[in-house]
Amino acid sequence: PSLPAVLDHKLPQKPQVAATMEDVPKLVKEEASRRDEKYQQLAEAEKNKGKVLDRKFQELLKKAKEEPITKPLKDIDLD
Repeated sequence: PSLPAVLDHKLPQKPQVAATMEDVPKLVKEEASRRDEKYQQLAEAEKNKGKVLDRKFQELLKKAKEEPITKPLKDIDLD
């Protein structure tokens, strides 16, 4: 079972486009739809954030329980 999480990200290169006045309304609508889509993705990631943190905590707790508890060595013990 995998959880959606970004490990690495590189920004895509934006093409240089000269817009005409006729293209501006279309570009504004496209930008608004991209912005809304990005917001939905971020909202969904925020909903899953608690699950991701809980899973990490449970895995680390399980690992801590499996490891034996040992006393740390002191300098005087090495003499």
